[in-house]
Amino acid sequence: MITEAEIRFISTNCRTNRAGITNIIKMLEEGLSVPFISRYRKEQTGNIDEESVNSVSDSFDLIKEINLRKATILKTIEQQGKLSDELKNKITTCFSSSELEDLYLPYKPKKRTKAVIAKEKGFAPFADDILDRDIKGTPEEMAEKFIISGDKTESIEEALELAGFIIAENFSENIKLRSGLRDHLNKTVSLVSQVKKEFRDKRSKFEQYYKFSESVRTIPSHRILAIFRGENEGVLKKSIDVDIDRVSRSFRKILYSENHERALFLDTVYSDSIKRLVFPSIENEIMSELKKDADEKAVAVFATNLEKILLSAPAGNINVIALDPGYRTGCKLAVLDRTGKYVYYTTIYPTKPREDVENSKVVLNDLIKKHSINAIVIGNGTASRETFSFVKGNVPDNIIVSVISESGASIYSASKAGREEFPDLDVTVRGAISIGRKFQDPLSELVKLDPKSIGVGQYQHDVDQKLLGRRLETTVSSVVNRVGVDLNNSSAHILRYVSGIGEALSKKIFEFRNSNGMFTSRNQLKKVEKLGEKSFLQSAGFLRINGGKQILDSTGIHPESYPVVKEICKDIEIDISDLINNKEAIDRISPENYVSDSTGEFTINDIIDELKKPGRDPRSSFDPVEFDDKVGSIDDLEVGMVLNGIVTNITNFGAFIDIGVHQDGLAHISELSDKFVKDPYSVVSVGDKVKTLVLKVDIELKRIALSLKMPVSE
Repeated sequence: MITEAEIRFISTNCRTNRAGITNIIKMLEEGLSVPFISRYRKEQTGNIDEESVNSVSDSFDLIKEINLRKATILKTIEQQGKLSDELKNKITTCFSSSELEDLYLPYKPKKRTKAVIAKEKGFAPFADDILDRDIKGTPEEMAEKFIISGDKTESIEEALELAGFIIAENFSENIKLRSGLRDHLNKTVSLVSQVKKEFRDKRSKFEQYYKFSESVRTIPSHRILAIFRGENEGVLKKSIDVDIDRVSRSFRKILYSENHERALFLDTVYSDSIKRLVFPSIENEIMSELKKDADEKAVAVFATNLEKILLSAPAGNINVIALDPGYRTGCKLAVLDRTGKYVYYTTIYPTKPREDVENSKVVLNDLIKKHSINAIVIGNGTASRETFSFVKGNVPDNIIVSVISESGASIYSASKAGREEFPDLDVTVRGAISIGRKFQDPLSELVKLDPKSIGVGQYQHDVDQKLLGRRLETTVSSVVNRVGVDLNNSSAHILRYVSGIGEALSKKIFEFRNSNGMFTSRNQLKKVEKLGEKSFLQSAGFLRINGGKQILDSTGIHPESYPVVKEICKDIEIDISDLINNKEAIDRISPENYVSDSTGEFTINDIIDELKKPGRDPRSSFDPVEFDDKVGSIDDLEVGMVLNGIVTNITNFGAFIDIGVHQDGLAHISELSDKFVKDPYSVVSVGDKVKTLVLKVDIELKRIALSLKMPVSE
């Protein structure tokens, strides 16, 4: 049962009201998915969007993780017999991991530290006496008395050193000291990087960080990740820039006063505690938090880009020839029918070294006529520009000719899914098929891949891979459910992302369809083995059946709302088939007449929206891009050129743009607009077609600097 304190914590994090949070968590605990909750349970959530529901879900998961840690800490302290009511309350009401660990630190089982060894030798009472203001005497005088009274064999210097180790550890466990110093450092220090000696005279992709410093409060995530990568690759070394003696001086008063009789001795111990125990620990925390925050931001960038890629405009149900271009090995050519079914393949050699243009032209045009081809799509890899020029100049004008990113095609061609689907085909032919299908329907093809392999993020291999995997899976699921899935024309790969289904059920549905033929109604899903009521409830609204027995099965209206639609039709005296897409009839509906305890206002409005645009696809219409003929490689680029491009990736520091030379260029955030740009997404999105100006070309490092600011014509 979630507590009031936990609800307050989630509410602060998510800015969602208490009732909505309570209902969302209850539904999540019942096993309902985020897409289903946000789409079909708006009355319970307060009509918040899917991102907000996800935020509540993430915060609830964080609370569960913290609660597990709390349980371990409480058990450990209780076993020591040191768990007071006050300490228990502090632990149970804490939601900060660092504060929680600070509370636990004095009770945490320790290795044999210097302080532990000193305590084993019996010097804990001496350490307590040194700290006691009521006891008089210099440290040396006290040490001599302690040695004699305790029959110790250590010298005065050794006794003071051992007591100092114990006091230093006690200082390091003081919560006020740690939290105060931590907060101060987080507000004031800088992250510093320097080049290692062996790279001082060498160029590298990290050269801007050879001598670098920026406040940890303002440094953007991509720079943090770059510095961490540079250190991992042995080029850089990183540190926190701080005069710790000066900074820590003001915190001594937390532990002892300046007029303490043994203040000079305690100053030495305090300095040792700060440098040896406290600062290294907090520095690690700062580095860890920097990395964690950078990871989260980088993952958010990746997820946003992935969403845009998955929502790329589909060319639709058209017959396609797909080409995987090449030089020596030729261009692998695959013919696909309007459903994406593989029909035929061959190889043509229109480029160097063979340049068999005439024969390639005959083969290509024969296939266009034989298979009623509507479009030819070419992967943007090696020889893509030459292949595009050949195709464009040798096919009828009514044929769409487009170059698209090969991203994912090579991965699919060598994947288990590719091998299972086409065991007898060469990997290059599988790659061509994937290029063609990606052109027809990017979403259906890309869901076959591990989302991490699509490559539309920043420093994707440096971030927390579990975090990245979870976020990308969530993104794919969100997009699939937003678009909807044709139950009779979909692979098991895409079905597994539908709310309430998953991998095992997706295979069962696929097998059922193969054995029993096309689905004619959503209700048939209930006949699928192991697909129970909860799975049906969550999935049915996101699955479409076109031309089935029930016309509402082709819409996003959930079956649980069919009775409401029937009631509407009865009241305005019209058949369901005549109501859909009928603006005049829909305008006669009075939504307030159908609000009830089971069906709220938000649901009624959604039903009406679906009746207006049934099964609406949120993706834009297809619009091919053509690259300029005058450049084919980075060597052809000249500063000042204005070229067509397509945005392939967006990071916090700018946008990567494909200009057709096999190497994406970067338009830095400062070059995205004549106005100040804080967020690149406010200016461009992945998939945008743009005009771009070449600013700089570095052939050695294969870097192209671009700008979206066009020169003013004279």
